[in-house]
Amino acid sequence: MRYDSITDAIGNTPLVRIDASVHGLRHIDLYAKLEMLNPFGSVKDRPAWHMARPLLSEAAGGDGTVVELSSGNTAKALALLAGLNGLKFKSVTNRMRVPEIKELLLLLGAEIEELPGRSECLDPTDTDDPLTRFHQALSEPGSTYLHTDQYFNPRNVEAHATGTGPEIVKDLDGRAPDWFVACVGTAGSSTGVAKVLREHDPRVRVLGLVADKSDFIPGIRTIDEVHQVGLFDPATYDSIASVTSQEAIDGMVTLIRRCGLLTGPTGGAAYQGAVRQLAAADAELAGTGHRQTAVFIVCDRAESYLSYVRDRRPELLGRTRGHSAASLTDAEIRAEARTVAVEEARRWLAGGEPRPLVIDLRGPHAYAALHIEGSANIVDEVFDELVRTGLPFSKRTPVLLACPVGEKSLRYAALLTRMGHPDVRSLAGGIVAWRDAGAPLVRE
Repeated sequence: MRYDSITDAIGNTPLVRIDASVHGLRHIDLYAKLEMLNPFGSVKDRPAWHMARPLLSEAAGGDGTVVELSSGNTAKALALLAGLNGLKFKSVTNRMRVPEIKELLLLLGAEIEELPGRSECLDPTDTDDPLTRFHQALSEPGSTYLHTDQYFNPRNVEAHATGTGPEIVKDLDGRAPDWFVACVGTAGSSTGVAKVLREHDPRVRVLGLVADKSDFIPGIRTIDEVHQVGLFDPATYDSIASVTSQEAIDGMVTLIRRCGLLTGPTGGAAYQGAVRQLAAADAELAGTGHRQTAVFIVCDRAESYLSYVRDRRPELLGRTRGHSAASLTDAEIRAEARTVAVEEARRWLAGGEPRPLVIDLRGPHAYAALHIEGSANIVDEVFDELVRTGLPFSKRTPVLLACPVGEKSLRYAALLTRMGHPDVRSLAGGIVAWRDAGAPLVRE
């Protein structure tokens, strides 16, 4: 086939059946929608092009800058689209958490600005958050940026309602699947596809998958974060379940090694979550003579997430498991970590002898804006590297760890306890809980 532009190759991705010997479902045919085979490598190619196209036509011949609050696949696709049209691209995020993605964006010529956001995605209700203020400025009339606005732009949903959804129906011979399983990021793909499938058959059941609260899976929000996304509508989903990073990697490895699908952890999470949730429905179908169909989305490819896998499952890459917070399971965290509530932490700091060492794991901008007086700022990636070589401070020094909402600090508290530190605790609820309790914070 021949195209006049690479953008003509976006969409029409394959729908591939997963063999029952892999997933073990006896009465449900499971299919993977391979959005990883879009030309820029991910499910975000569709909405990026659909959102950017009207802006790019308006900016033809100019020297504008496309901007998006993204640290992943949307940024990658927009950077390429902007370059195709002679424009610049700027990615604004609270932090680039996957090194390969950051390096790839720089290779594509993107400008990256990391602002001190309080959560992993935009929270429009938090008017003190720098990411929110930046988003508001972009949305004001007269903004010089070409803002695609993936968290609120209805064209994000339309891209999947006019493309991904109809393609699934067509490839299933005009039928909608009984089940549609989607990881929830901006909620564009799950909302758009669900709308089309239910128009064909209102009985379609939609399962939304989110990341476990104490975990991180690229491209997937936690249940708290999805409620901050403008396109998220709980009514879209019949049920929402959480997936851990370990499950995501398990699913990723299964799809790669058993199915030849070179997927990233988001696709692995979708597969693992689908199989887990469909097991009950599969059992109910036994003896009925009926079969059902389920579809999940493989969002992107594995190559950009090797460091993510190395940190959490080093043995998969031929390495030994060292001291890494990311490698701890949820059960290990619950067993090892100690937490301390805000009021107890204040008493500990006021009367402790010796006084606890407070380590703030947030980024430098967030720390400079507001922090606990006397705390030391060590960004969690740097802290992780310190811990890999052993305990970074004396066992005689009590330690209080703080992060935005108490999730990352909990992991490090568990890890340091496991490494033999006798008194390290995580601030429950993090700096956000400290602030909300009216406890004092200072500026740098």
